[in-house]
Amino acid sequence: MSAPRLALIGHGKMGRAAEQLAIEHGWTVTAVIDAAANRDGAGITRTSLGDADVAVEFTAGDAAPANVRACMRAGCPVVTGTTGWDAERTRVEEEILAGDGAMLWSPNFSIGVNIFWQVAELAAHLAGRTKSFDAHILETHHAAKRDAPSGTALALKRLATAAFGSDIPVSSMRIGAVPGTHELLLDAAFEQIRVVHEARDRRVFAEGALAAARWLIGRRGVYTMRDFLLAEVPRA
Repeated sequence: MSAPRLALIGHGKMGRAAEQLAIEHGWTVTAVIDAAANRDGAGITRTSLGDADVAVEFTAGDAAPANVRACMRAGCPVVTGTTGWDAERTRVEEEILAGDGAMLWSPNFSIGVNIFWQVAELAAHLAGRTKSFDAHILETHHAAKRDAPSGTALALKRLATAAFGSDIPVSSMRIGAVPGTHELLLDAAFEQIRVVHEARDRRVFAEGALAAARWLIGRRGVYTMRDFLLAEVPRA
């Protein structure tokens, strides 16, 4: 496949990281649509997207549903990493399927995080069987991150709680410029297990988003990073 044509929706920290990495990979960035020009998704059309092969959306929870719907109407597959819109996502996914569109959503595009989730799920399952461990999830992000707990932590909570057999609480910290740290803590009377993922650079999320975007081109349906990872994973 030739280098994809990419539209960016949202030009915050993640949008800028994706833009820089796409250019480094030789992709054509056909459009950058920021919030000021895109109230309720009105700024997203086939024309404004620059006839892109795929769009990457990193905005805010109150903006994502309209943005994804607008991409579907424009006939453009969309990869979105925006969190904080769980209440509406099922409805949007149904509309994507009914409209023969394409969307891949993940609260975290890091390949390592997606491996971490599965390791943590197994650890929680085994610890839960012993009935001797308590469990807790800790997550830390930069001070500007709006949602707490993070989407990554909520996904970890869903997986680990089901595996552990009882509810696992989450504690959140917002400080400095931390890209993202997530930890599953399993504590017993005389020992402790810690399963940790630390992101050292925001580029790791952009790298995963671009790889997922390339994979989504030409597909129809609703996907997650698990679908992507179980398929043949191309490099961005």
